[in-house]
Amino acid sequence: MYPNSIQKLINIFTKFPTVGPRTAARFVFYLIKLPQTELEELSSYLKELKESIKMCSWCFNSFGSEQADLCPICKDSLRNKEMICIVEKETDLTAIEKTKKYKGLYFILGGIINLKKKDKKDIRIEQLKERIKNNGFKEIIIAINPTTEGEITRLLLERELRPFNIKITHLGRGLPMGGELEYADPDTLSNSFDSRQ
Repeated sequence: MYPNSIQKLINIFTKFPTVGPRTAARFVFYLIKLPQTELEELSSYLKELKESIKMCSWCFNSFGSEQADLCPICKDSLRNKEMICIVEKETDLTAIEKTKKYKGLYFILGGIINLKKKDKKDIRIEQLKERIKNNGFKEIIIAINPTTEGEITRLLLERELRPFNIKITHLGRGLPMGGELEYADPDTLSNSFDSRQ
């Protein structure tokens, strides 16, 4: 239906979270209308993104490429090293940090259990267990979105982490079923941390 160069970009954009074919096509046609200078600017930002951002070797958070392998949160000596908060993605970590309520460490799973695939290989469970085994954590907080897939992931994590005999809690009241952490307001997230169970 579309010329090959347009269809290739549509195919790329449909791989973005929550972007379907129609939205992807809108993106492409928006780009077509951009002046050449703005397209070149966008292209340089994309290249810079790949060159200047790296992933923390401990928690998998993305951060500005410095000499260190650890992100600023993992390097911070003032963080509570006895608590670890498990989140699905970087935007969830950012939402929690904005509350200024949590002062421990994080671990980014990189996804949740997909009901269609029913495959846990896509999430970093083994790396998480390795981190927990080698550190003196006293509390594990599971801060996963309260969706059906999120709840299944939470139950799986609880089962996998139970042998460590560490207190496991999850976020409490305030977060509606089916909601997403990154869209929750700071007060709601703060209440969820206060009432974790």
